[in-house]
Amino acid sequence: MITDKLLRVSEDQGAITSTVVSTNTIDLSVARDIGEGTPLYMNFAVTTAFTGSGSVKFEVITSASANLGSPTVIGSSDAITAGSTLTLGKNVVVRLNPDMGGLGKRYLGARYTVSGTVGAGKVTADVVETIGDGQKSYASGFTVA
Repeated sequence: MITDKLLRVSEDQGAITSTVVSTNTIDLSVARDIGEGTPLYMNFAVTTAFTGSGSVKFEVITSASANLGSPTVIGSSDAITAGSTLTLGKNVVVRLNPDMGGLGKRYLGARYTVSGTVGAGKVTADVVETIGDGQKSYASGFTVA
């Protein structure tokens, strides 16, 4: 997975204890190809483990306003339990709707929807073209010690 600073919507974003939107947006009206037309994903990387028994839903949103007000959800994860699952290094990947440009919205960002009690977590979110699954492949008969 290769990341691009221009396609980052959250960087170590904390205070995800209530429903919040990403600190940054991607302006889709800029004459720059972010890869539309190919499968795109938003990778949410947990950079500080979450605490609590609540859950977080990771959403990709578009909006006509830079503050991501009145957004349209174009991709979403299931609600994920914070304390037991959202540990340091966990990646949550959400596929973007391939028709995001056809929605007529100018800004792309992320929203973190919290249910219950959640604390201490931080997330970095990037738009990427390929995802790393953390799996390593070895030749047949090869032993790793």
